[in-house]
Amino acid sequence: MKGYMESGEFSRGKESIRADGSMVLVGNFDVDVAHQQRVGHLFGPLPPEMRNDTAFMDRIHAYLPGWDVPKVSKELFTDHFGLVSDFLSECMSQLRNQSRLDALHGRVTFGGALSGRDTNAVNKTVSGLLKLLYPDPEMPISDVDLEWAVRLALECRRRVKEQQKRIGAAEFRNTHFSYVLGLDGVEKFVSTPEMISESSIGADPLEPGQVWVISPGGQDEAAGLYRIEATDGPGSGVKILNRPAPTAFVESVKYAEQNLYARARELVGDRDPRGHEFSLQLRAFDASKAGSQVGVGVVIALCSSLLKKSVKGGLVVVGGVNLGGSIETLYNAVSVAELAIEKGAATLLMPVSSRRQLYDLSDEMATKVDVQFYSDVRDALLKALVE
Repeated sequence: MKGYMESGEFSRGKESIRADGSMVLVGNFDVDVAHQQRVGHLFGPLPPEMRNDTAFMDRIHAYLPGWDVPKVSKELFTDHFGLVSDFLSECMSQLRNQSRLDALHGRVTFGGALSGRDTNAVNKTVSGLLKLLYPDPEMPISDVDLEWAVRLALECRRRVKEQQKRIGAAEFRNTHFSYVLGLDGVEKFVSTPEMISESSIGADPLEPGQVWVISPGGQDEAAGLYRIEATDGPGSGVKILNRPAPTAFVESVKYAEQNLYARARELVGDRDPRGHEFSLQLRAFDASKAGSQVGVGVVIALCSSLLKKSVKGGLVVVGGVNLGGSIETLYNAVSVAELAIEKGAATLLMPVSSRRQLYDLSDEMATKVDVQFYSDVRDALLKALVE
């Protein structure tokens, strides 16, 4: 560890800043982040007495990644008289006697995954960040700056919790940190960038309107992983952004759109999908490009966008739907399940008609994924969305 922030004073020699009664580690090490995550965890460079002490870690309010801090270069230094450390220390001491937590009251709501200590840690970090932006306590704090501070504080605190989870502490397993800005805001989840892989299914909920799906393929194409991304706005109809749009995917979207209109009341309640224009994009993550038989995933993406609710993290949806609302038969359930496991899925949502095929799934594979079955589109939607 190259330095830390703790409650107290500013000291250039110790590379420490004490400003808000909170403890923050500025982490760095000699190997790349991915390798460090493979061989251990981000607190590995700490002395052995504390590197695996989860109680000590839980008192760290934030982990500021050293790889995000720019290197010291001549461009960062002034060519005239600047602040000396004694003056900066006095500024920090004066700010320490203030708080900006009033800015959160009635404006920000944290998700249920945050414990009392998490909330306290995030509050202190947000207060410290806002004091740097708004040293005058009378200045009104904008929603943009408030959201920036909240996201950064949640990310830095979650990075601490992720290392506790790596050590195996059961009480730290739920790290799906989220927040809502405003009374009518959308719940947004915050992840740590070094844990995100573009080519695999992450454990974090995606933004509303996004869902992982697996196309079972067909005679000329193997099963493939896709992400469907939907947004909605004023207007009507569904627009596919892919150019050219795969024919099989266009067919899935057409069936999904008609099912959404026909069953709008039971899927999205009093919202009117005909009064919104949806934009859809299909993103492929392997050699498969057709996007066939993904109608159930399309319906879930459209409903998720309209309801402004995220799909559960680590979940991938399998299944097509026809114009009448019936779920299409899946003939290669085992290979689909194996692909989902290979791509990192934690939960696989499949048609109940494919249940017996999974008896042929090996015991080793069956222990790596939670398979859930659905009977119709509404059942799939309820099991897919974050509660």
